[in-house]
Amino acid sequence: MTGLSHPLPSTTGLRVVEAVARHASCSGAALELNMTQSAVSKQLKAVEQIVGMPLFRRNRRGLEPTEAGRAFIAPARAVLAGLVAAVAGLAPFRPAQHRVRLHVLPILGDRWLVPRFSGFSDRHPEIDVQFTTFVTQDTSEPPDAVFRFGEGDWPGQVCDYLFGRDVALVGAPDAIARFGGIAGAADVARFPVLDHFQTPLRWSEFGEANGVAGLAPQRVIRFGFYALVIRAAIAGQGLALVPRSLVGDELASGQLVNPASLGFRSRNGYWLTFPAERPPSPAFVLLRDWLVAEAAGMREAR
Repeated sequence: MTGLSHPLPSTTGLRVVEAVARHASCSGAALELNMTQSAVSKQLKAVEQIVGMPLFRRNRRGLEPTEAGRAFIAPARAVLAGLVAAVAGLAPFRPAQHRVRLHVLPILGDRWLVPRFSGFSDRHPEIDVQFTTFVTQDTSEPPDAVFRFGEGDWPGQVCDYLFGRDVALVGAPDAIARFGGIAGAADVARFPVLDHFQTPLRWSEFGEANGVAGLAPQRVIRFGFYALVIRAAIAGQGLALVPRSLVGDELASGQLVNPASLGFRSRNGYWLTFPAERPPSPAFVLLRDWLVAEAAGMREAR
């Protein structure tokens, strides 16, 4: 086979084109791919420069593939599917004792695990760590460990507490000023609040911990993902109760503030869990020790 002389789009560029086609927007693709909207736009432009023509046009409903775009997207999807299959096909050639499969909660992976994971992979390049989520369809091989959110009482599981019990009240500075500011916990009742479906009792916990029994916010907007709760808080849509460890960057930058240092110590947190009856592999022991040490290094006040 002769070499290819024409420049080819990067894998990231192909993923961007495919995601933009499904979401009809750069913003939707950015949310799915954990990229900024600007980065998605740059990748899309880079691919269009390589192919020499626009792949999308804007209409009232968003970005629509051009005729050239439709001709490009189908084989691009086939290429991505082929790469996924190729990587999956290598699994039988890797020693099982060097593989670790983890079920990861999306917000935990995005905000905590992935940004620091090179600290482990650089130290142990021989260990193949595979990340999946609870929505992954592949159930052919059970995970070695599961990240969970709760009180740490899952039967049959060894549970290592990581972090998350230190919960902070957060909001955008402009939004807090617009509703008259916050001097104490009772003022929260004047604000719209942002809630997570899996933690619906947090506002009552917050009120009790701060001496305001029966705290009942007038308006509650609910989300299924903490990532959306945080985004909505940054956008000024209301106040949120979020594990402080998940919004450290936003608090440091001033995108979010913790008015009057309000918060509380929750019963719930993030845990690494694995079956008590299954002997852990040496690879998993190394990973477990690293995860627990990383969490301890940034552990919130107890």
